[in-house]
Amino acid sequence: MNIQECDIMKMLLETTVTNQRALAERSGHSLGVVNRSLKVLAGEGYLDGAMRLTPKAEKLRGNTKPRRAIILAAGFGMRMVPINMETPKAFLEVAGEPLIERQIRQLHEAGVREIYVVVGFMKEKFEYLIDEFGVKLVVNRDYAFRNNLYSLALVAMHLSDAYIIPCDIWCAKNPFSAHELYSWYMVSDREDPESDVRVNRRRELVAAERPAGGRAVIGNAMIGIAYLQEETARIVRERITELCRDRENDGAFWEKALYEKNKTEKDKTRSGSTRWDRMIVPAKVVPAEEAVEINTYEQLRELDGGSNQLKSEVLDVIAQVFHCGTEEITDIEVLKKGMTNRSFLFTCRGGKYIMRVPGEGTDKLIDRRQEAEVYKTISGKGLCDDPVYIDPETGYKITKYLEGVRVCDAESEEDLQRCMSKLRSFHEMGLKVDHEFDIFGQIEFYESLWEGQSSVYRDYRAVKERALSLRPYIEAHAAEKVLTHIDAVPDNFLFYQDGSRAELLQLTDWEYAGMQDPHVDIAMFCIYSMYDKEQVDRLIGLYFDKESVMPETETGGADPLSAVPAETVTKIYALIAACGLLWSNWCEYKQHLGVEFGEYSLRQYRYAKEYYRYAAERM
Repeated sequence: MNIQECDIMKMLLETTVTNQRALAERSGHSLGVVNRSLKVLAGEGYLDGAMRLTPKAEKLRGNTKPRRAIILAAGFGMRMVPINMETPKAFLEVAGEPLIERQIRQLHEAGVREIYVVVGFMKEKFEYLIDEFGVKLVVNRDYAFRNNLYSLALVAMHLSDAYIIPCDIWCAKNPFSAHELYSWYMVSDREDPESDVRVNRRRELVAAERPAGGRAVIGNAMIGIAYLQEETARIVRERITELCRDRENDGAFWEKALYEKNKTEKDKTRSGSTRWDRMIVPAKVVPAEEAVEINTYEQLRELDGGSNQLKSEVLDVIAQVFHCGTEEITDIEVLKKGMTNRSFLFTCRGGKYIMRVPGEGTDKLIDRRQEAEVYKTISGKGLCDDPVYIDPETGYKITKYLEGVRVCDAESEEDLQRCMSKLRSFHEMGLKVDHEFDIFGQIEFYESLWEGQSSVYRDYRAVKERALSLRPYIEAHAAEKVLTHIDAVPDNFLFYQDGSRAELLQLTDWEYAGMQDPHVDIAMFCIYSMYDKEQVDRLIGLYFDKESVMPETETGGADPLSAVPAETVTKIYALIAACGLLWSNWCEYKQHLGVEFGEYSLRQYRYAKEYYRYAAERM
């Protein structure tokens, strides 16, 4: 049977309709396709002369029942800010019903009772589903830094005759059936310029390519629900195993396992690499209004303006600040997740703003009253725009959105010169606050947040002891303590336009700021940028050389450290070692909360080891 014949056969297995026109309406195929399919099915012995099911068809009925389902519900759902800070996407409510409960009930209606839910973020909230619906929970411990390809890998043994369902899909009609005669992947009839696939005339899902300089091919919106029969499931299991071996696929969606590889020379890209250009399963196309993927707050608001999840404390704060209703808060768009906070862009009453919401465990890391004191101290100093709103209790902060903003390019000489000049000017203001950022105290504090767990590094105790041994030298050669940014990293130097042609520069995110040796800011910039020693020396030279002209060495090359006192260079190396351990400990704490920083955390630990050695040699 081809796909059209399977569709008609499925209608006949599930209903008593034998009228050709009714079959055409229900299947979505033309009357001509229905008549041809019925003729083929009769010829193959599935229908008798009166178009009734034969014993052969009844046997098929028993072999085409879906056996199980897998619901993917492990991720953060970062695009759902501000909702997902309080509720996992699976529990968003439409018409008073949580998405995941609706999906489970629809599966039950289709006779599917064996259901696996892969969880991660806020996994405890899913526990009641075990008792209420009889599901099985599978925990993805790597949900914070790996995508749903790895969630599916955890249940790969259950893929045969199974539905795969993202937890954020709302279906008006039940998309699941008592019978499935072939594997498929669901897409919408809605066009989507961001989709990777489009449906061709043969109902194949092929790549929605965008040729360089050519007209973009508009794809079909990917819904994400799929059904895999045993043969297809076997191929997908093998592909998942292969893909998971490569850490480059940490951010991959499971759909990558559905693509087949073209092996002809014709199908290779210009670079010679093999192209993955089509899925191994056909499309199941549904009307856009029947299946909706809820990715953003505004998509939920559009689908159900009365949803309980639209009631958000964060949005209430914005409404209070701007004296408006929450419906006036529009164009909500998640920004890149920071290491400490979640932030989103929004429009309200003609202006664009950024809302900063503290991330997991932030209340233990940052004193928001101290942060508010810092903003009061720097107000009007030209260092950054004053916040529109800041709450010293919750840490919520609203700032104006800067148009055309870009961050410092840590490899650009021109950017570095401007940033170091800005940093030096700030330090020279000699601003004072009532609190200090204690580097060595914070090292101990972050370690205490591990709650008795050992470091992931085997030689941590020795590395910590060496870093602490640098403290007397650092204190003996400390510059006068002034208000220091502490987090003066490239991403916090913002270049922007204010309507004039000149590109202005701000220093943002003052959460950790406090009294300290100002040279700590140089150390922090270096370790966040993951500089090597040559780059570190160059940055130190730029900070101290106000003219940014490097004197020549005897060998003819520029010596970036020639104008810097030797003891100061040694101290900065020692600060890099101490700050490297500080942020390594911070990363370990965040890892215990399920937040992963990849190479960044490893490099911080390396700074603690390597720059201890550089400082010790100079001392």
